[in-house]
Amino acid sequence: MTQPSALFWFRRDLRTEDNRGLYEALAKHNQVYCAFILDSSILDPLPRQDRRVDFIMASLQSLQLELRQHGGELLVRHGLPIEEIPRLARDLGVDCVYANKDYEPATILRDRRVSELLEAEGRRLSLYKDHVVFEEDEILTAASRPYTVFTPYKNNWQKKVRHLDLEVADSASMLHKLAQHPATDLPALQDFGFESSDLSSLPIAPGSTGARVLLDDFSDRIEHYKTLRDFPSVKGVSYLSAHLRFGTISIRQLARLAYERQNAGADCWLGELIWRDFYQQFLWHFPNVAKQSFKPEYQNLAYENNEEWFAAWKEGRTGYPIVDAAMRQLLHSGYMHNRLRMIVASFLVKDLLIDWRWGEAWFAEKLLDFDLAANNGGWQWSASTGCDAQPYFRIFNPVSQSEKFDPQGKLIRRYVPELAAFDDKAIHAPWQAKTTPPGFRLGLDYPHPIVDHAVQREKALALFGKPA
Repeated sequence: MTQPSALFWFRRDLRTEDNRGLYEALAKHNQVYCAFILDSSILDPLPRQDRRVDFIMASLQSLQLELRQHGGELLVRHGLPIEEIPRLARDLGVDCVYANKDYEPATILRDRRVSELLEAEGRRLSLYKDHVVFEEDEILTAASRPYTVFTPYKNNWQKKVRHLDLEVADSASMLHKLAQHPATDLPALQDFGFESSDLSSLPIAPGSTGARVLLDDFSDRIEHYKTLRDFPSVKGVSYLSAHLRFGTISIRQLARLAYERQNAGADCWLGELIWRDFYQQFLWHFPNVAKQSFKPEYQNLAYENNEEWFAAWKEGRTGYPIVDAAMRQLLHSGYMHNRLRMIVASFLVKDLLIDWRWGEAWFAEKLLDFDLAANNGGWQWSASTGCDAQPYFRIFNPVSQSEKFDPQGKLIRRYVPELAAFDDKAIHAPWQAKTTPPGFRLGLDYPHPIVDHAVQREKALALFGKPA
């Protein structure tokens, strides 16, 4: 039996298709209001010009238009969810609020508080799994403990997954049950203290429409994913990470595609989707990793933390072309290829001997697809401090990585144009070049390397080999 009206709270799920929480609300109620809260506790610390805010606002515009086409409306408020959601529930006269789960420590506390406040008024908050395929305690070891190593987790994930786990939550077919509400304009960025950034610099189009375009494109080349995914100047990856982050596409839809294709590329891509689930469940089980090393022996390493080197790393002027190209790509677009993320993280921690948390925080500020679980997991993997991390003695050589994964220097030429005239061999290490292009002056037109990789490698081995 359906019940009277309810409120659906959009969060990291900015779509109407295959939305589990929205489906549950529409299935159980006669009419459903929809809302999104511009959370001031999240927005206030951000830079006043932030591509992610632009991406969210553009995605909200797309979502609002879609809801209006079906007779509904998106109610957008700016403030604290613990205040705005109970207020909306009272104003709309609804007893039930629906949302999809979030697994970050701060959002778990937020949802717990919202639930308490609603219950105090005789209302309830119902949360559903939508952001992942498997969550929380759904996949455990034989000893009923959380996995801390990926491969056995992946094997269990693949054994356990059923058609039901990937089934479409057919929310789109019930949008006729959206509650009518007078049209309300979305707030302008300036209304909550932001300046508009250049959306043309975004590497992807926002909203579920943008996600579908990328998915259609990737589905035509998914079979080549395994062989091309490590080459940043080649169109080999899906570019869907930001859409997964903001939920403008369903993880179940992507996993279904991987299963349907049944080729080496799709299998490899599915493995990356499982990594995403792995990091989400890991953060849920071990929330302390958001602030500290998972491996306690590496919690208090005596990093040198040279602030001038850190500034050079952030700005792309380390003298290592592949590192500088990657960091400039991040500054330019808010995007960085996954292979490059590993290279620059290894370089920061094991060449510059800077605390991985400094780099993690920089990525958290600049990445369009920033996700706490994935960002923290990736940084701790590179820094050898996390679960199933690379061993401390595995240290990427930035020159050989550049030669292997950007062999023709295409990425370097795009983002470090001052090196464009170097040949394909010399461009990876211009300080070693026997000859340089006419007029080029190393140290003036492009910096000398700020460190010697061989020397720093030995320092890193000593640092990690004998933790405090």
